[in-house]
Amino acid sequence: MVYTPNSARYKNMHYRRCGKSGLMLPAVSLGLWHNFGAIDNLENARAILRLAFDSGITHFDLANNYGPPAGSAEETFGKIFKDDFTSYRDEMVISTKAGWGMWEGPYGDWGSKKYLVASLDQSLKRMGLDYVDIFYHHRPDPHTPLEETMGALDLIVRQGKALYVGISSYSASETEAAIAVLKQLGTPCLIHQPKYSMFDRWVEGGLLDVLGSNGVGCIPFSPLAQGLLTNKYLKGIPEGSRALSHRGNGAMEEDAITDEKIAKVTKLNDIALMRGQNLAQMALAWILKDDRVTSVLIGVSKPEQVTDSIKCLENITFSTDELKLINDILR
Repeated sequence: MVYTPNSARYKNMHYRRCGKSGLMLPAVSLGLWHNFGAIDNLENARAILRLAFDSGITHFDLANNYGPPAGSAEETFGKIFKDDFTSYRDEMVISTKAGWGMWEGPYGDWGSKKYLVASLDQSLKRMGLDYVDIFYHHRPDPHTPLEETMGALDLIVRQGKALYVGISSYSASETEAAIAVLKQLGTPCLIHQPKYSMFDRWVEGGLLDVLGSNGVGCIPFSPLAQGLLTNKYLKGIPEGSRALSHRGNGAMEEDAITDEKIAKVTKLNDIALMRGQNLAQMALAWILKDDRVTSVLIGVSKPEQVTDSIKCLENITFSTDELKLINDILR
């Protein structure tokens, strides 16, 4: 059946300006880190992408190594894009990344110009795109001069292969240095993608301040601590959960779920219920309460999780008492 998007798709989504740029991103974006690989069900992936777009999610985030196997999430996205979304390309923000190991030999990892340019060429081919909207360097490279890595991002924009560039998982000081180099080159850093959740608050130690003062957007990944900040683990580890799947590719391991974490999750869930939210919705809202955050990346395995996640936008304000209770639990 030919896909026709929901005509009311933009009415209920919130859109936020990305730093000081002209680009607006949906407050909730869809990440394809898990559940879009060759081992996953194509029609389920299609249903997720369709519902996301129907709900006003315009930003779809990938990386060269997403799968498994590496590259297959981009291939899956490319198949579905060709079938369903070609006519809507100009309504979509599509991003990808390079920086982790992708192919054998010395040119398929880290941050050299050789690797980044070649990787994006491969990504564009897998997705069937002429360009991506955002291209990220996926992690800092201690071996390659920052000027080379940022110079590669600048080159990619000038070649027309990406409209904007960003970085991921850079520390506050590394981010400040990268922003300065890109500014000098004339291609500003649009956005930073850090890991950030109630259980991983490292960005509060200076990174958010750097981004805010430099007008750079922020789009956290793993805001639900890869499923821990949901109702899934309130009664222990369920059969067939991602923690037990041993997918690789960053799936949460069973030993990450401790009695101490479960106790905190249970207390946080009580606060969420008082707010009229489930735990996942509150965890997403807690990220979005900071106006330095442009968007939050969700990862889902079922279409209905898209709808559930977007409901976080119904209440993204927290009282002083709520914030104190949450901070006391998280100590």
